Formats: sequence, C-alpha cells, structure tokens
Amino acid sequence: MASSSQSLRAIAVFLFVTSFVPVITASVLFNFTFFSPNTPGINYSGDAYANGDHIIQLTRNQADGNLIFSAGHVVYTMPIQIWDPTTGLAADFVTHFNFNIRVLNESNYGDGLAFFMAPVDYKMPLNATGQWLGLYNATTNNSSATRLLAVEFDTYENAWDPDGNHIGIDFNSIVSNRTMSWHSNLKEENQGSAWIGYNGTTQDLFVFLSYEGEEFNGTPSLAYNLNLSQVLPPTVIVGLSASTGRSTELHQIIAWDFSSSFGEAEQSNGTIPARPAASHGRVRKHVPWLVGIVIVAVGVLVAGTGYCLFAKKQMQIRKRASDEIFKLDTSMEDKFVQGTGPRRFTYKELVAATKNFSEEGKLGQGGFGGVYLGVLSNSPAMEKVAVKRIARGSSQGRKEYVSEVTVISRLRHRNLVRLIGWCHEYSEFLLVYEYMPNGSLDSHLFGKRSSLAWPVRYKIAHGLASALLYLHEEWEQCVVHRDVKASNVMLDSSFNAKLGDFGLARFVDHDLGSQTTVLAGTMGYLAPECVTTSKASKESDVYSFGVVALEIACGRKPVDPKAGEEKMRLVDWVWELYGQGRLIEAVDERLDGEFERNQVERLMILGLWCAHPDHSFRPSIRQAIQVLTLEAPLPSLPATVPQPTYYAPPLALDGYTTTSNFTYSSKTVTAGEFRSSRASSRASSADALLQVNTS
Repeated sequence: MASSSQSLRAIAVFLFVTSFVPVITASVLFNFTFFSPNTPGINYSGDAYANGDHIIQLTRNQADGNLIFSAGHVVYTMPIQIWDPTTGLAADFVTHFNFNIRVLNESNYGDGLAFFMAPVDYKMPLNATGQWLGLYNATTNNSSATRLLAVEFDTYENAWDPDGNHIGIDFNSIVSNRTMSWHSNLKEENQGSAWIGYNGTTQDLFVFLSYEGEEFNGTPSLAYNLNLSQVLPPTVIVGLSASTGRSTELHQIIAWDFSSSFGEAEQSNGTIPARPAASHGRVRKHVPWLVGIVIVAVGVLVAGTGYCLFAKKQMQIRKRASDEIFKLDTSMEDKFVQGTGPRRFTYKELVAATKNFSEEGKLGQGGFGGVYLGVLSNSPAMEKVAVKRIARGSSQGRKEYVSEVTVISRLRHRNLVRLIGWCHEYSEFLLVYEYMPNGSLDSHLFGKRSSLAWPVRYKIAHGLASALLYLHEEWEQCVVHRDVKASNVMLDSSFNAKLGDFGLARFVDHDLGSQTTVLAGTMGYLAPECVTTSKASKESDVYSFGVVALEIACGRKPVDPKAGEEKMRLVDWVWELYGQGRLIEAVDERLDGEFERNQVERLMILGLWCAHPDHSFRPSIRQAIQVLTLEAPLPSLPATVPQPTYYAPPLALDGYTTTSNFTYSSKTVTAGEFRSSRASSRASSADALLQVNTS
C-alpha cells in the first residue's frame, strides 16, 4: 500500500511538472532503493557512507562518538545535461528521495540537508560544516564562480534564516532566495518524502514535501521561477548533502531517484518524426492503447489546469510585490532628492569600491545580506566606507532597506552611524555608511577583538544613551529603534558609540504610546510586553538599552545556554546577585579588577532599572542619562525580579479587555484615557523607585 501511494505521488508530481510539455524522451533516469559502499553510480565524500542497513548516513552517526562539525555528500557520478547551450532550451527534471532526520537532543539539533546541482568539477569545500550544509564555506559562499543550485531542508536558525525549520531555494549563497516554514515534528522521527521538479518550458522550480501519515494533496510546498542557464552550466552533477555544527542530528537517505528529459521536438531541431499510419486491421488491437492515451491526456489536462491556476496566482503575487517595491522606490527617490545628505551611487562605483564585493573585504553578515569594506577612489582622501548589500530575492530585506534609508537619512547625531549614500540598480539594493574601524561592540565583548577598558565601556554606555535620547525626545518625531543590541552599536576610531541598523525603526508622534504592531527585534533584548503584544515603544527601547548596559559591565550575552540554569538569563542572574548584595561578582573578569566600583555598580543597577519587567517602572532615557552623569540618584529596586504588570494599549479600539500569563489590569479605558493615564502612571511608578531610595 505504501509503495502504491508513493507511486501515485510520483505520478502526480511528474504530471504537474510536465503539464503542456511536448512528447518527451528520457535523457537520464536512475533509481536507488538501497545503498552499499560499492553501489555503481554513487560517490560518497566527506563523512557520508552506506551503513549495514543499506541506508546512507550523510553525517557521522552515534557509533562514531563525535557528531559535531560533520559534513557529507552523496553524488550521482554521471554528468547530466540540464539545458542546451545551442538553443538555450532547458530540460524537465524530477528528483525524489525518502529521508529521516533523527534528533538526538530535542533542545539542541541541526543543521539540515539539501539536494544540489553543481558544475561537474565541484567538490565539497573544506570547512563546510554547520551553517554551510556541506555546500559552501566562507570563501565560496556568495561567489559567482560557485554556480550552485540547492534546495535546503534547514533545521537550525542562523542569523539570515526565517526560523529554525524551513525549506529554502538557494543559488550561489547559503542565504535563500525563497523560503517557507517547514512545519516538521522531527521528534516523532517520521520518514519524509521530498520531490523537487523543474518545468523547462515555464522555468518553474517546485518543491513538494510530505511525511508518513500525511495526505498528499499535490500542492507545492514551495515554488520559484528561475532560468537555469543563468544559474548553472549546461552540464551538472546532482547530489545530496548534510552537515552538523555544535548542534547535531542524524541525516539518513533511504531511497533516491531522478529523471530528466528534453522535449522530442527540442532534441530533433524542431522536426517531429511522423507517426506511422495504422492499418484498419490492427485498430482493434490498439484499443487498450488508445484508452490509455485518453486517460493520460485527461490526467495531463486536469494537472495542467491546476498548474495554470497556480501560475496565475503566483503571477498576481509577484505583480503586487513588484508594484509595492516600485511605489517604495519612487517615494524613496523623492525623499532623497529633497534632502541634502546622502547621495546616489551607481552600481559600477560600488563594485569598484568593494573590488566586486570581495570576500576578503567582507566585514560581516547580517540577516538580509553582507557588509563589505569599500574605498571611494573618487573622494579626495580615498574615503573608506561600509557597503551593505541586500541579498537578492529578499523581499523583507528590501522593505528594511526602504525603512532604513527613509529613517536614517533624515537623522543627524554624533552617536548615530551616518548614511553616506544608496544604490538600487540591476535588482541590487545597497547602502553606503561611514566606516567604523573598531567594528561592533559585541565583537569586543564576546569576540576575538581586544577587550575594552572600563572608561571606554562607560563612555560607550553614555554614547548609546545619548543616541536614544535624540531618537526619543530631541528630533521632531519620536523614533523607536526596535533593535537596540550590542551588534548594532558600532565603534569609531576613538571608540565612540554609534547606533546603526535602522531597518526596523519606525516614526511615532511624541505624545503617543506603542505604535508598531508586528513583533520584531532580537530575542534576549525584547521587552516582555513586546513578546506578548507585538508592540514596541520608547520603553521597549529602554529595556534593550538596559540589557546592553549589563552586557557592557558583565561581558556576557543576554542569553547563554552554556552558562547553566542559574546564569543562563543575564537580567535574572544579575538581579539575583543584586538582591543578595553580591552585585560586584557579575563584573566582567576580563577587566582584571581595573574599574571604578561605584561606576560599575551604577551602570549595573541602571541596567536592571531599564530592564524592569514592568514597563511603567522603567526610567525614560533622559532619566537614565542623568543617573550616568550623577545628576540623579540610583533607584531602590526589589530584591527579586518582579512580575510584569502592564497595559496592552489599543491602537484602533476605544476600549479593551485582555488576559495573559502576565498580570494585566482588567480596567477598560478609552484610547484617550489610556494615553494620558499611561504617561502619568509610568512617570509616577519610575519616580516612586527614586523616592524610596532618597527617603
């Protein structure tokens, strides 16, 4: 029964992919239902091998003991032609494999597996474990010379990934061009079946995924339109790949098949051979054959109709997205033309400045693209700049690009990263910033850069607070940053702090409360009310500042699973030490005792105050600066971490009633009453902490 179901699924996928394609002849066909170390046509590399159960282990298994940092490939040894360099016509192909991903530790697993197509001379690169899925390394990733197409089934969330379990279509980069969440339950260890098909006529790539016990409805899990000739050479190898990093799991391939074909008309230079005429005496013998043809034709018609409807819907989605980007671009152009600050760069200028986005000059990798060192050769002093390149195909990256330039281009402050210019040509979106020679704050606190002396750390905290004061109170509109964290605090040549990355920032009126309605930011820096209500405010920015202040003093990340249960969450751990009168024990050991005790304690207590779970008890950023400059006393905080109590402010409703795991007030108020009461409540609550300390 299972075999019959698999066959029906394969037929459905094949009909879907090849709808409205001429009569076909197979170019390549293979089908492996079991594997051995010497299976003809299969080549193993890295840690991949066939075990005693005739199953491929793509990464090391339990018997090997050490499962971390493993990567392996299995490749079909015969080259496969996927497009004709003479005509430019592409083949149709369908590949299918059954797999298991076995999770050994439910709280720490990764990284995933992938199907790939690559040039014939492609070999698995060195250092391709972990995030690279055995496909790339730091040198080959995002390189035009790589020419690799992959469909990834990713089980670990890296900075550029949408979530921890997702399917992605990649070419030449581990950052996917199209993704969707993969709602898998790996803990149940059900066998998965994946089909990947390409229609050479429509240039559509489809991914189908199902698990044992699930109904297969024939709807693609993921689809993407691409021209193979722009991504891959005419002849390729195909393979399966997987990797682990510090997180581990087992990647098993149970069966694998592949078929590809060109249209008969395409392979005969457009001349379709005439079918021999059948004699009347043999018509009856061909009745079953004719019935079969009719059945297949009806099936193709039904599948073709479904495909047309799907394609039409996809075109409508792409058109809406294109129209939206066009409107955003037009609006952005108008804003820049009106301004006197940042200027437009040509793509050619930035290619020259970054040496064609050389990997050697790569400064870092963000969620939506890389940052590269550039030198403006036409500037008088050969000015160094940082060029942020949004990953191709990232619609969210483009939105953040537009958000960032419309916000930061209008702001001027000594503690904000300066935007020098922008570029959007040839579907490329690039931002040009002033270069920060000392990198980001987190690289000094947690990375390999030199440790920061205490006076420098205190200056950085004050500089970051000054940046937020400008955003919250001193500019004509209030700006909520929404992503204040150590990696977004850049350091210039004098170690002055400059807040950057305004991709999530939003303008709000000074007299309004929370205005954003989509959860955004970085876990560990997100205020409790943001997680619960998906709304950000000045108070949530203050919370994030408090976390960064604790990082500066303690030299520890907001969440560190390796630190053990008691020390895992930075705010909770420091608050516990504060309540026990042992606050000084939290100071960064890399300072070697060289710090001013009063300043260190002041910064840590301020950090706790700002990171108070109840937003109404947090100080304003102006109050925080007054504490840093000794113009205001420290608050008296509870000895234990308090439970959050706050309102969830309505945006479009006159009143509200809400419940949650947190403690809420059940009072129903109007929007106007809420704004006035909330402001006075927050001020009185924060002031109460100061009054307790001074009484």
